[in-house]
Amino acid sequence: MKTRRDFLKNAAIAGVGVAAGSLVPQAAAATTSSIRWDKEADVVVVGAGAAGLPAAIQARDDGASVILLEAAKDIGGHAIVSGGNVPLGGGTSVQKKYKIEDSPDLLFSDLTDWSVVEPNGFPDYRYNDREIIRAFADNSAPTFEWLVAHGVIFVDKDPDNFGGTSVGNSVFREMHSAPMGWERPETGKPFPRAAQATFSHGVGLMRPLEATARKSGVQILVEHRMVSLIRESPNSGKVIGVKVESKGVKLNIHAKKAVILATGGFTGNVNFRRIFDPRLTEEYCGVAGEPWSFQDASGELAAMAVGASLWGAFNQTGEFGSNITKPGQIGCQYGYNHLRWMPGSPVFQAARASGLGVGNWQDVILVNQAGQRFYDETAGQFTANNSHAVSPYTPGSYRNPSSVKYDPNSVNFINAALAGTGLPVNGGGPIWAIFDADAVKRESWDTKPPNVDFEGGFFFTANTIEELASKVVMKYQPKSLPAAALQNTIAKYNAFVDAGKDSDFGKPSPKYKIQTAPFYAAWATPVVHDSRAGLRINGHCQVIDLEGKVITGLYCGGESAGGFSQHGLARCTVQGRIAAMHAVGKAKA
Repeated sequence: MKTRRDFLKNAAIAGVGVAAGSLVPQAAAATTSSIRWDKEADVVVVGAGAAGLPAAIQARDDGASVILLEAAKDIGGHAIVSGGNVPLGGGTSVQKKYKIEDSPDLLFSDLTDWSVVEPNGFPDYRYNDREIIRAFADNSAPTFEWLVAHGVIFVDKDPDNFGGTSVGNSVFREMHSAPMGWERPETGKPFPRAAQATFSHGVGLMRPLEATARKSGVQILVEHRMVSLIRESPNSGKVIGVKVESKGVKLNIHAKKAVILATGGFTGNVNFRRIFDPRLTEEYCGVAGEPWSFQDASGELAAMAVGASLWGAFNQTGEFGSNITKPGQIGCQYGYNHLRWMPGSPVFQAARASGLGVGNWQDVILVNQAGQRFYDETAGQFTANNSHAVSPYTPGSYRNPSSVKYDPNSVNFINAALAGTGLPVNGGGPIWAIFDADAVKRESWDTKPPNVDFEGGFFFTANTIEELASKVVMKYQPKSLPAAALQNTIAKYNAFVDAGKDSDFGKPSPKYKIQTAPFYAAWATPVVHDSRAGLRINGHCQVIDLEGKVITGLYCGGESAGGFSQHGLARCTVQGRIAAMHAVGKAKA
């Protein structure tokens, strides 16, 4: 009997072509009388993640028949490997329990406050779509209660700030889904019993919702990839279904009421993400959440093929939050700070290595593909507003920016890493962490597989700097590191250690020389994370075309939808429910 793990071992490898940006759906025009339908339901939901599962369950609750399509071999999307941090507010039962005064109006005010900015001057909420935020604010607290009623267990504590990204300044809202005894996808094991009800993890959100969906009669079809949407005519009429491919078999699935797109965004589609940031070329290959699932822009592309508009581009390019992050693990392809793949994972064959967690960035230097340092290695990434981050705070006041210390250099590491080497090409190229045997001892690293990825070309070692430079060749570094440049960089840095001052980039009191063989080069390229732009929707999550008109029968929620800057699970769960309620006709005015 095949286990879930057996079923998933080769899942990520099969999705690589789509993730690279090769998927370009075409619109299909047809009427119900001219097309042969292989399956049929009132509502067809595409994507079984944090937006898709709530949408499917809500539609079933409201009396609709539902087919839920998932391209991967298992449900969950990026949400199931997330931290499980769910910032639902507006007056939840838990907020009331802990005397936190919140309301839909306060939540709306927070998430549309033009005056809140980060240390680099970028605003978190200024470009949010007010209609979308109003709908979110009104449905936020009810969605929390709905999740609890549908099997999700939250850690029994007061709301806090942990994991919050652009959640509003006024009050604490962050809640945490408890993993309980569910198996974590990244390890293949559950948490230790003592931590199951006190830790926070996305598996504690997604597995209970999956169980509820199956119990309620949602038909879940995994390994069913949407190829295109079917509309009555290419640029007019109702969306009436989807074309799907599963293991080489093509199917037409009829949606009598609506299609809800919950496909998770576009971070893994190189050409699509470069619409918003031309710098994000193919070397940014360690997308957070992969290789469990791939954000391939399939929902956006399919909707655009039937006339849909994109929306909220600033929220994607704005230098705040975690749309692009500094790696937390080095020496592996997938180095997102809050997700480490272990050999027990059902997709470890695709991940190949766990990486080396960096405890102290003083232990390495970071160089670009020309072998040169480019910034203070200890510097941080972009920041985001969180509860009480701006203090004192008056909603909408021109004085609020004065409560934030302007310090762009504290968060400019990402920009420096993506700047390249002066060549007339986009993309900053690979970033390599260079260190020696003494650093390995200080960090207690084990520099052998499965911790590092020699096979994929994400980790190298040698007994001399010159030899190390010559070895650093891989797909995204077609020419080796210039040996002379790397030797000069290290010699200069060692002199900074002697002087106690980094005259180039201001690294605080450089501590450790790179001088003891063997020497190492580990992949340390920034990680692409959030999709915060996407399809244009209205407050009902109906998809809007380029003329500002509703595309009848088509809905979208979560990271494939634009107009909302907030990271994470709250907007996904809320918008999934909103879409389903309106599609089935149960939405409140």
